[in-house]
This record gives sequence, structure tokens and C-alpha cells, in this order.
Amino acid sequence: MKKYDVVALGELLMDMTDNGVSAQGNTLFEANPGGAPCNVLALLAGLSHRTAFIGKVGEDLFGRKLKGALEELGIDSSGLCVDPKCRTTLAFVETKADGDRDFSFYRNPGADMMLEKSDIREELLCETQIFHFGTLSMTHEGVREATRHAAECAKARGALISFDPNIREPLWDSMEEARKQTEYGLGICDILKISDNEITWLTGEEDYDRGVEWIRERYYVPLILVSMGKAGSRAYYKDLAVERPAFLQEGTIETTGAGDTFMGCMLHGVLRTGLEGLTEESLGEMLTFANAAASLVTTRKGALRVMPKEQEIRKVVSSRG
Repeated sequence: MKKYDVVALGELLMDMTDNGVSAQGNTLFEANPGGAPCNVLALLAGLSHRTAFIGKVGEDLFGRKLKGALEELGIDSSGLCVDPKCRTTLAFVETKADGDRDFSFYRNPGADMMLEKSDIREELLCETQIFHFGTLSMTHEGVREATRHAAECAKARGALISFDPNIREPLWDSMEEARKQTEYGLGICDILKISDNEITWLTGEEDYDRGVEWIRERYYVPLILVSMGKAGSRAYYKDLAVERPAFLQEGTIETTGAGDTFMGCMLHGVLRTGLEGLTEESLGEMLTFANAAASLVTTRKGALRVMPKEQEIRKVVSSRG
């Protein structure tokens, strides 16, 4: 048995979420702890998995709060670097009328992108079943080197590699560079989670089956997950293609963290069943559970601190009958 079920590397930041207006008519922002890799860990920690995070925050007000949030949730923070020379990254989140989001990042530089190879605690990577990462830790050279080193170290020690591109266009100098780093992730991962708009951007295919075929022609990825928002989600495994519908909540207010919640639930399923011998039935159950959890997070502000627990997820699943 390894010490950790999942170790993730990447951005830990404050999502500054629009929370109405003041009496003077000024926009109010609520500081919600976030960052895609840590959102995944928060979901998993709430499902009683052993998790650890690798990343960097500033030695400032926000950095202290973020470190405290990890510890509060039971996520091992021994791999979190606190740097007095950096400022913690902020992401201002605007929710549009259709529920989509627009991000304004205060990150040039931000602490998360200042992580270096020498900051990586390799003992964490030796002791995990799954290593999870995305591309926000690959936008700049130093943190890119750290991310690749961590992924390759974990893989060499037998960990499954989980990858979510989570493309945020404003953070890239060019989308060609974003493509290059995404393709690195495809080349090393065992589990890929990719959104509907990302698979079209990457492959040029509007049809997701053809998009997955494009990926498979170039890379060996045993399990590919496609999140499709209100249309649900799909899992592609060997010759299986399994789809399950979304759960739509009347109280939906924003979609921040929905994809991360989905990803965490799918990793929860893989940890329970293993990656070998998945069936149509087991994949369908995993997708249904993940879709239900993702729908719950859309009814809440933020993500990291408000991840749903198993009992409430099961309640949503059972409501479908």
C-alpha cells in the first residue's frame, strides 16, 4: 500500500467570485479557495481518500488562508511551498447570463507559476497511486520543468498519471504552445479528462467520437473522459464508449469546479475498481456518480471548500430512479 491515493500538482489560488453589489453599488467579490488540481483533491479527501498537494503560494494573506484551507480539508500540505518573494495568484471569475465563465488572472508572475524542479518533494511522488496535473502549471518554463519532472518521477514509480488540460487561453503566450504542452500530457497520461470545447480545439472535430479517435491514433490513453456540460459525459475505454446524461439542478448559480468535481469522482471510481477490467456497467455507474456530484457543485459558490459528500451525491443519483 502506498501512503497516498492521489497526489496533485499545480495551481492553488483564490477565486475572487462575484457576490453581488454593496450598498454603494460596488461589485463585491468573495475570496474562495480554488485551483483545479486542489479542487480534485478536495473532492477526493471528502470521500475519505488520502491526498497530497504540490505547489506554491505567496507568504501573504491569501497564501496563509489557502494553506489553512488545505489543512482544514485534510489534504497533506507538506509539498506546498510558501515563498516570501511571490504573491499568491488571484483569479477573478465573472459568471455570464448563460452560466459560462470569464476569468481575469492576476498572475504575471504569480506564486503558482514560480514552482521550480528543486521545490518538488519526490517522496510524495514515490508514495502515490495516482498523480494528477493540468496545463496551468506548464505555461512557463520553470514550472513546466517542475511539472514534467514530477509526472515522470511518479510514472517511473508505478503511479497512474491523470491529466486534465483545463485550458485557460489568457494565460498562454500562444495557443500553439498550449497545444504542445497538452500533447505532452496526452503522451504520458493513463487517464485523460477533456471538455467538449477542448477536444474540438485540439482535434478540429465537432464529433467527439471522431475527436477521441484522433487522440487514439496518436497516443495510448487507456481511459478518456469527455465532459459535455449540460449534455452529460462520456467514457472511452478499449472498445467501449459509454455515455450518461447530466443532472440539471434548479438552483444552479455557476459552473466553477464542476469539471474538477467530475474528475475527482472518476478518480474515486478508478481507485475503487482499478484501471484494468472496467466494464460498461462500472463505467456507467462512475459517470452517473460524477455527473451527480458535478451538478451539486453548480449550486454553490466556489469549489474547494464546498465539495459534495458521498451521501448527498447518492441522494441525487437515487432521485433519477
